[in-house]
Amino acid sequence: MADIAIAPRRAKTEIREASAWDQLKHNRNWLGFWFMVPALAFLIFFLAYPLGLGIWLSFTDTRIGRVGHYIGTENYEWLWDDAIFWLSVFNTLLYTFVASAIKFGIGLYLALLLNENMPFKAMLRALVLIPFIVPTVLSALAFWWIFDSQFSIISWSLKHLGIISQNINFLGDTTWARICVIFANIWRGVPFVAITLLAGLQTVSPSLYEAATLDGATRWQVFRHITYPLLTPIIAVVMTFSVLFTFTDFQLIWAMTRGGPVNATHLMATLSYQRAIIAGQLGEGAAISSAMIPFLLAAIMISWFGLQRRKWQQGENND
Repeated sequence: MADIAIAPRRAKTEIREASAWDQLKHNRNWLGFWFMVPALAFLIFFLAYPLGLGIWLSFTDTRIGRVGHYIGTENYEWLWDDAIFWLSVFNTLLYTFVASAIKFGIGLYLALLLNENMPFKAMLRALVLIPFIVPTVLSALAFWWIFDSQFSIISWSLKHLGIISQNINFLGDTTWARICVIFANIWRGVPFVAITLLAGLQTVSPSLYEAATLDGATRWQVFRHITYPLLTPIIAVVMTFSVLFTFTDFQLIWAMTRGGPVNATHLMATLSYQRAIIAGQLGEGAAISSAMIPFLLAAIMISWFGLQRRKWQQGENND
């Protein structure tokens, strides 16, 4: 009798397990959630926790080797009156805007060029990636030698051509230093933009171009009314990443100029490192890093809201 009583219980348990498994197998949202749990844990541990800790440190007077105390917004009030901080904000915005705009222009041109039928196209696409795959510090050291005040190949060439009489102090002059670091960032960032946009161009149906050609459209009209509208969502994503990478650039600037001369190339990221690690003022450095968050959120939200507009995403008018 006991065995007979246990049998229905086992059957009910098996039915429950089967139904739970069937629910998990057929409910894609629930299954997708469990697949996302490891990635979510990774992001919380390596991104959310450090971000929250950095924001908390910005409200303390923590120093290296000493536990800090809560001081409210004192660090931010001090930064508000700090001329070097505002100079770093100006340098960061200038660096990001100029470099991102030029990278987009050159990257789009290279993408259109590499999308055409030409000999050795696969090899050229691979060569374009070289600046992006070279380690950042190695690239920075190479540019540091190129722009060196004594051994610069540019100054040597111009002197032998009789254009200049003495070497140009590229990294010692404020204007030249800004131009040099922007140029180095452009050289590294163009391949990312070009290859990403090239991947987007591969998804455009050739029949659209054939129809436009038969209708007598010029190359500019084809680009304006076919290529650009269909590339708009990809442009929004790639430029968002480009702006984020450029705005938070640290290695290139620090390896080339250390923020000099006279803080002319100090970005918010390099200034934060200098104040927090070198000077030991962790609270102040965290405040500078936290001040970057509104700018980064603005760049993300502009792209996000743009992609939510279906008409804009499809290249149509919004009226």
